[in-house]
Amino acid sequence: MDKIRALLEEILTADLEKLVFSAARNKSVPYKRITMRPVALHGDLAFQIELASEKKVLHENVDKDRAIALSLEYISDWFKQINSISPFEEVQVLAAKPDNPRIIRKSTGKRVAGGPGNNENNANSGKIDPRKVLAHNRAKNYIIPDGVPCDFLIELGVMDSAGMVFKKSYAKFRQINRYLEIVADSLKSLGAAAGSGATAAVAGESSPFRVIDFGCGKAYLTFALYWYLKIRRGMDVEVIGLDLKEDVIEFCGGVAKKLGYDGLTFMHGDIADFESDGADMVVTLHACDTATDYALSNAVKWGSRIILSVPCCQHELFRQIKNPLMQPMLRHGILNERFTEILTDGLRGLRLESRGYDVDMIEFTSLEHTARNIMIKAIRRGAGAGSACGADGVQNARDFRAKKAAAQYDALCAEFNVRPTTSII
Repeated sequence: MDKIRALLEEILTADLEKLVFSAARNKSVPYKRITMRPVALHGDLAFQIELASEKKVLHENVDKDRAIALSLEYISDWFKQINSISPFEEVQVLAAKPDNPRIIRKSTGKRVAGGPGNNENNANSGKIDPRKVLAHNRAKNYIIPDGVPCDFLIELGVMDSAGMVFKKSYAKFRQINRYLEIVADSLKSLGAAAGSGATAAVAGESSPFRVIDFGCGKAYLTFALYWYLKIRRGMDVEVIGLDLKEDVIEFCGGVAKKLGYDGLTFMHGDIADFESDGADMVVTLHACDTATDYALSNAVKWGSRIILSVPCCQHELFRQIKNPLMQPMLRHGILNERFTEILTDGLRGLRLESRGYDVDMIEFTSLEHTARNIMIKAIRRGAGAGSACGADGVQNARDFRAKKAAAQYDALCAEFNVRPTTSII
């Protein structure tokens, strides 16, 4: 396959728009299509591989050498055709016989900066300017883009003064953007629950939209939340970060003051003992064990409209669970531990549903970054500025769902002989 290898060496550059593998060799091929695109990953040329099957799409980022090696495997074992598209040329490879392919090239008549004969983005160097090609983060339409200075990320050491994210901080950068995507989606859901748009759901209120972040820690996400609501969306907000570590609270308070984030305050305190006159949104990320339950209980008591919770260290039920049918499985500690996490969060979800919330369990971050990656997203039904219960039929449906969730909660507790702190919600 020397001809195909040579072609791949030539076309896998920053100028490529996409490379598509199609025409499966047989029915056992696991993917119906594979697509490659160039991306700027930490300033280096890389390629994102999209593997599309009938039921899901997977993504992987690789360097050029690996992209070539995988491409040769794909065309040898799985596919008979390659289509390459760039701004200046389209190439089709018909490879029923990979060692003797037919290569058809068609010029588009265009020449672009960085194309053949232009060294601005020299593919041989392996270095590219992510602001001049399809950068990885821009392809994902991050809310906070790489390459654009963001004050709080600079202060917290995630990006430099030019707005470029430090390589060591990319995992945190992605987590922050994923979090803001969830916040944005929650505001849309809030608008839907109120029968209005996301902005209308919080507009026209006499008091600011109030957020309490329990167990804020180093507060990367707390700062991100304030930045998104206040600066990006222009909302009138008050955000409070609460944590037990006094030195962390002092540091975060200093950063907020330096940045002029007047609506962002940090307080030292315990989740279980915290008292407030309420919050429109409650966030609790990685609060350990039953601390999550106390935070959720406060949120429900206040009638908070949005709850975002990523539980951590669900130990309470580990020694409580008793179920004869499942005992042969649960006698293995690691299985018992994982089932405890699932049962605990499942019960929390049902408890929130019984209190009038719509609940979704979603992936917060990739498992490669943390095993604690399940987020409970809860939106209070009918929440929103000036929202009403609506027609009797709608209210009856809500009451039915709440009663059904309460019955399911009680049934699960009885089935596994557990008495969770979650019952305080």
